[in-house]
Amino acid sequence: MSIEREILSYLANQKKSLKYKGLRTTMFMLPNFKYYKYQTLAGKYSGLKKKGYIQDKNGEYVITKEGRKFLNTTHFHFKKFTALKTNKDSKDLLIMYDIPQADTVKRNWFRRELIKFNFIMIQRSVWVGPSPLPDEFIQYVKELKLGDKFKTFKLAKGYTPSN
Repeated sequence: MSIEREILSYLANQKKSLKYKGLRTTMFMLPNFKYYKYQTLAGKYSGLKKKGYIQDKNGEYVITKEGRKFLNTTHFHFKKFTALKTNKDSKDLLIMYDIPQADTVKRNWFRRELIKFNFIMIQRSVWVGPSPLPDEFIQYVKELKLGDKFKTFKLAKGYTPSN
């Protein structure tokens, strides 16, 4: 089979775009940055350069020792949980949290998990959804040292969002 047929066959069998850790990639699994605005990429590169994580060598960006150190020490994989409740279950648990700016990565993970648990945002740090939250989720949040950063309240009757 020719390489042209191999490529066409490969592309024909793809159901959706290729992704690696959330970043779109080409069929060769190289990052595909065409889906990002130039200003976004330029800003991110500039920020990495200011922090000393990358440097420009003859027109090419290369990672520095500090950049490798950052990757190795701060790369954290959060656990993912599955929802036992559906979107149709009564939204009778109110969650209020105050996770500091320094913990942005943890805060974003926390929000994504709440969405997976079929919670909806009432205000930025106030969410409502079906109760109870899984025990292993609560335990993991405590391991992340976020246990004292949020409070839960059981509502007397289910919350119905007004559209």
